[in-house]
Amino acid sequence: MNICVFLSAADLADRYTRPARDFAELLGKGGHSLVWGGSDSGLMKVVADGVQEAGGRLVGVSVDFLSAKARPGADEMVIARDLAERKKLLLEKADAVVIMVGGTGTLDEATEILELKKHGRTRKPVVLLNTAGFYDGLKEQFRRMEDEGFLPRPLSDLVFFADEPAGAMAYLEEALGGR
Repeated sequence: MNICVFLSAADLADRYTRPARDFAELLGKGGHSLVWGGSDSGLMKVVADGVQEAGGRLVGVSVDFLSAKARPGADEMVIARDLAERKKLLLEKADAVVIMVGGTGTLDEATEILELKKHGRTRKPVVLLNTAGFYDGLKEQFRRMEDEGFLPRPLSDLVFFADEPAGAMAYLEEALGGR
């Protein structure tokens, strides 16, 4: 599988980096490819290191103004013109999406893939990895959107919430038939 991971490039506490590293190792050991924002810093570096060390491939999509931070030695690295093209390329290269902890950029990427799913423009499985309860508030907001009629499809059709890396990977393998 080519698994796109949306996540932060910030340096974060162990409560976030350890589960991200665990997911990366599962991805690499499963022979899958990481499709990510291409950065060699912060949590993006942690995940890329884990995947590469466990035998997985790295497919990066950086953006022109961040290309100086792109990871050297990735199996594939594309430099997009802007953030919109970057998101488009990330999604084109992926079979599935995992949303890890992150800031506004991660939230932007997450809402775009969910909007595409809501309108039937993609059928790719999406997992929100709720590490250390980071997305509890967002999960509550999504449920409110569903309960109050803002979502034309059940929330469970749009995203799977996982609290642990193993649950996220198990869902993806089941959803994609172990590709």
